[in-house]
Amino acid sequence: MAPAASSRLDCAQDQPPPADSVVSSPPSAVSRDEMTGDVDATEGEHDSSGRNSDVAAPMVRSKLSCNFSNHQSNTCTMEGDVRIHGKPATVYVVKASTYLPENSTIKLRPYARKWEDQVMQLVREVTMRSIPPAAGADGDDVTPPECSVRHDVPAVVFSTGGYNRNFFHVMTDVIIPLYLTARVYNGRVQLLATDYEPKWIAKYKFVLAALSAYPVIDMDSEDTVRCFPSAHVGLESHKELGIIPGLSRNGYTMVTFREFIRAAYSLQRPRVAPVSRSSGRKPRLVLILRRNSRQLKNEAEAIAAGTEVGFEVVAAGPDDVSDLERFAGVANSCDVLMGVHGAGLANMLFLPDNGTVVQIIPWGELKWPCRHSFGDPVAPMGLRYLEYEATAEETTLNETYPRDHAVFTDPLAIHRQGFDKVWNIFINGQHVILDIKRFRGFMEQLYQAITTE
Repeated sequence: MAPAASSRLDCAQDQPPPADSVVSSPPSAVSRDEMTGDVDATEGEHDSSGRNSDVAAPMVRSKLSCNFSNHQSNTCTMEGDVRIHGKPATVYVVKASTYLPENSTIKLRPYARKWEDQVMQLVREVTMRSIPPAAGADGDDVTPPECSVRHDVPAVVFSTGGYNRNFFHVMTDVIIPLYLTARVYNGRVQLLATDYEPKWIAKYKFVLAALSAYPVIDMDSEDTVRCFPSAHVGLESHKELGIIPGLSRNGYTMVTFREFIRAAYSLQRPRVAPVSRSSGRKPRLVLILRRNSRQLKNEAEAIAAGTEVGFEVVAAGPDDVSDLERFAGVANSCDVLMGVHGAGLANMLFLPDNGTVVQIIPWGELKWPCRHSFGDPVAPMGLRYLEYEATAEETTLNETYPRDHAVFTDPLAIHRQGFDKVWNIFINGQHVILDIKRFRGFMEQLYQAITTE
């Protein structure tokens, strides 16, 4: 499969991306990738609760800077007199001493998937207004609202919108970027969410509580003007389900992220210990079972094959996986996580170090995009990766297309017809029927690889 911006998205999504994905350009109000403006600002006295309504303060200097050059996300950081007004989704940076009219208004959507226009339209836009020192300067007559509440901790503004029901995307587009952006404050940071969804906040409450000592603020519903000494709008992001250590200013890696996740969910097993075949103990394997596209149609036989080889197989359907608090512990108790390509494989994050991830790749020349989503991220997490690639005999496409069709004779010809074709046929249009004899041989090799004499 030829590398393309759109083809990279398929393998983790259970909903189609746009036919052609284009990297978003910076808003027209910004004249360059890096924009910086100094501001003179006020900063009040604060109490130990992290907020204070007293707005009187000494004068300080601060900066507003925005980065639109990152492929994953647009971000702005600011410090000084920063006022966030929730309902209009507007951030005011007050008394900018180097105010420039062309950079007085900046807009961005605080979600780390900016090249995908279709999903970005589901994310609320946040406006940043840089206010000049004198009212009416350069024709700007914006009067910033007065502070209702003053906080003594930084703010981080992000979105719980986008692909918020897909675990891979939640981790890639929100949780890992939140970790990169907010972890440095060791809990002394206030999170504000646009596109606020209470169910999402509840589902990921342990991660959010590990990042911030304060409840997440619903930015959409309140008319309060909250003032902060500094703020980030948008999240730092590096790659799909990963961190590039050289880009992390705080030395974060996927190993440190997984340590953070284990602590957040109180997971007790940091590392897989090799199982001796003579001990009588069985290595534990969790098999992720899908119920929409890419089902494992003969799952009972697959489970039996794994059991006969010597594994303790734990079957995990969508209801099991969706109970995140419980399933994190299940995955952490296992030595191997296996499943047909899809978002459920992102639960590898909960495996102990030295665990093994097995991806079953469906028919259709999908090895490259599937490895991109769930193969390449494995080693940086301290895990091992194996894959089982389905043959033309192991797909339900045999029920739809004759064997002389390009689907079987030249799958790359389908790829050349565009991503929609690939999505509809190979990603969303088939299930897997394992050749149990072949699969059993694979499982025997896997068992030998992860056990000792």
